[in-house]
Amino acid sequence: MILIPCPHCGPRNASEFAWKGEHRPRPDPARASPAEWRSYLYHRANPCGWTTEVWFHRAGCRRYVTVERHTLTNEVRRAVPAGGER
Repeated sequence: MILIPCPHCGPRNASEFAWKGEHRPRPDPARASPAEWRSYLYHRANPCGWTTEVWFHRAGCRRYVTVERHTLTNEVRRAVPAGGER
């Protein structure tokens, strides 16, 4: 079981969340080329080790959370509200 420490609701089972992908900066819509958009939408790093991901707490506060998780052990180092460090 993966336990995610939701910054709004406290520790919760990962089954309450929906994984939304790696945390990556979005390209500027006014300046990005089609190749940049394609890379943003379809290419993933998929590292073995620590990664920063975005999760949605669908069965709780219904907010987005940025989670630092180890992809091999599923250990969660920290979780903060998405879009801001607290």
